[in-house]
Amino acid sequence: MAEFQLLLKNGEVIPYQLQRTTRRTVGLKISATGLVIHAPKRISQVQLESLILPKADWIRKKLAAQLANKVDAIQWKNGEPLLFLGNDIALEVKHDARNKALTFDAGVLTVAQINIDDTTTIQRKVILWYQKQALPDFARRLEVLSAKLGVPKPQLFLSNAKSRWGSCNSLKEVRLNWRLMLAPPHIINYVICHELAHLKEMNHSTKFWAVVGSIYPDYKQAEKDLKVWSPQLHRL
Repeated sequence: MAEFQLLLKNGEVIPYQLQRTTRRTVGLKISATGLVIHAPKRISQVQLESLILPKADWIRKKLAAQLANKVDAIQWKNGEPLLFLGNDIALEVKHDARNKALTFDAGVLTVAQINIDDTTTIQRKVILWYQKQALPDFARRLEVLSAKLGVPKPQLFLSNAKSRWGSCNSLKEVRLNWRLMLAPPHIINYVICHELAHLKEMNHSTKFWAVVGSIYPDYKQAEKDLKVWSPQLHRL
């Protein structure tokens, strides 16, 4: 996505990311990285910003709320709190004569290695652990929910996207953000149902949401819950 800056009438500048798509309307979204705008390919930059400017108050309000909900960055040290499937767990970092594989037991994720101050390696190991847990967990949920919808199980890939929790393409490939492993199970299920619904409706029309509702009736609440949890999930 391209980076731009929106100049407001009072001189304030709001950075934003722009993605051009085949959609017919302009869409605004506040992601973990800030304002994201999805716009039709045919609309000019001048026309686009003339449509966005009247929404400046809404944008500022949402960005301020995001800042208020911002969580502290992970320190990658012993005792650091983490999340796993919506539950609180703790990171244990301890010295060992050799570097060992991570272990998880009784809510404690243990990293044993020679240099406990090597936070880069600790971070890499923890992220790889989450990704390793994500693939079989997502695959199991995808199999159950695709059967419920009555569609063949699509091919699954993990995503590392910063502003999207999932995607589905015309090749029947579903990508799910591994960070969802931090979220409660009902949120993971909702995202999977959302992407599976695209196998029948490759849009966000009324028909699409009807498909989502057919396999996940409480999708509106789950969508709200995902927004609340997002700052925590993006700590990793």
